[in-house]
Amino acid sequence: MQRQVALIKQSLFDQGYLDEQFVELEELQDDANPNFVEEVATLYFKDSARLISNIEQALERGSFDFNRLDNYMHQFKGSSTSIGASKVKTECTMFREYCRVGNAEGCLRTFKQLKKEHATLRKKLEQYFQLARQAGPKETARRPK
Repeated sequence: MQRQVALIKQSLFDQGYLDEQFVELEELQDDANPNFVEEVATLYFKDSARLISNIEQALERGSFDFNRLDNYMHQFKGSSTSIGASKVKTECTMFREYCRVGNAEGCLRTFKQLKKEHATLRKKLEQYFQLARQAGPKETARRPK
């Protein structure tokens, strides 16, 4: 089962959902806190759901406050970077660029894609963590090949 967990994790890297920062988080996990990465991811998804809601509300107002949208997305990008959410981080960067140039259509389009990438990552990580719990503790965190 550990091999299955490793294959799922590798696929998350191969598909570009995660980057090296996720491995860095795993290296902080130890026997004293065996669910550290899962707890960090849970906090990330809770916080990012709040940010998505704030951004949705700001976009629904119709008059785009690009500074406010950029501030929300700056927070979202920072938390996405901290867990290694590569595709989400890329969409955050694009959204912020659209804010800088005042492109409302670009913001809307990118935000739609960001929500899709975020939901996909959440589902994939939930599956990964569920299988990892079933497999039990592993020796040490290893960098994907």
